[in-house]
Amino acid sequence: VGHIAFFDERARLAMVDPDAFAADRERLIAAAPHDGSVDFARSVSGAELLSQWRRDRAELIAAARLADPSARVPWYGPAMSLRSFLTARLMETWAHGQDVADALGVERPVTDRLRHVCHIGVKARPFSLMINRRPADDTPIFVSLLGPSGDEWTWGSPDASGGSLRGDALDFALVVVQRRNLADTALEIQGESVAQWMEVAQAFAGPPGPGRAPTSDR
Repeated sequence: VGHIAFFDERARLAMVDPDAFAADRERLIAAAPHDGSVDFARSVSGAELLSQWRRDRAELIAAARLADPSARVPWYGPAMSLRSFLTARLMETWAHGQDVADALGVERPVTDRLRHVCHIGVKARPFSLMINRRPADDTPIFVSLLGPSGDEWTWGSPDASGGSLRGDALDFALVVVQRRNLADTALEIQGESVAQWMEVAQAFAGPPGPGRAPTSDR
């Protein structure tokens, strides 16, 4: 919660004052490996932290509604379109929300908003291969996922030469944010291009994630 609160506040700053964001980014980079996102979280109670995050999130949403849809928003990697930027914030919040749910042993309701996470997971295929030092592969693939409401979500053509991935949208989303091991899902993979991608798939920016160890004997 502290992590997403910290970066939601910086996401708002990136939209409303790019120069101030750039200066703050340089300070964070210069302080590495110290992680400034944990300082506030460790100095307050859980209730205070949750309230702070909710305030930060409300301010982020308000800023997003006023932002220029054609703007490029600076971040810690390449600048992004506003839509991609906000999708990335939604994805990161959902991923860390899963950390909280797993820690507490609860299940979250699954809604069709999950399509945003799946979309960024599919589109991050080239990045996943690159950041893990795998050979680039632009062979067309087909992805078909069953959404929570029973709708089929697809990317690519069913006759794609690189193979296909089929299965439950939640399974796919959990794998690409690296909160579940591929072996613990019922995703159906056909083709070498798809198999190579899903070994290292990650929807988030930054260095390669370690992933999760399998929890079953599938």
